[in-house]
Amino acid sequence: MMKTNRSRRRERPADSSGWQAVCRREDLIPEAGVAVRAHGEQVAVFVTEAGLFAIDHVDPFSGAAVLARGIVGELQGRPVVASPMYKQHFFLDTGECLEDAGVRVRCWPARLGGDGILRLGRPMDHVLEDCDHAA
Repeated sequence: MMKTNRSRRRERPADSSGWQAVCRREDLIPEAGVAVRAHGEQVAVFVTEAGLFAIDHVDPFSGAAVLARGIVGELQGRPVVASPMYKQHFFLDTGECLEDAGVRVRCWPARLGGDGILRLGRPMDHVLEDCDHAA
């Protein structure tokens, strides 16, 4: 069997405050998701008219890492992503599932620096006030 020389992207270490650089601003697609790796986990990042959001990439209903590929929209006046697997909607600001309030994905604090680098903090159970998507 022939071995291939695949170069794997290495995860950048978090800085001393716990924020980890994950991508550049130009890597993000408006009104769509991008999958990144932060703190050893898969995260879905979204840029919408409402702001910048980051949630777990793994769909809790199917176990598949697909949420970044979901359809982004707005329901009940809030930004959501619809899972491409079973079509449940997750609020981007809280991670709650619209169809099943007992299910949620984690939200990740996200900051876009003046240098154009997106950084993610550790996942939280609630929205942080100092993140870019907070009002």
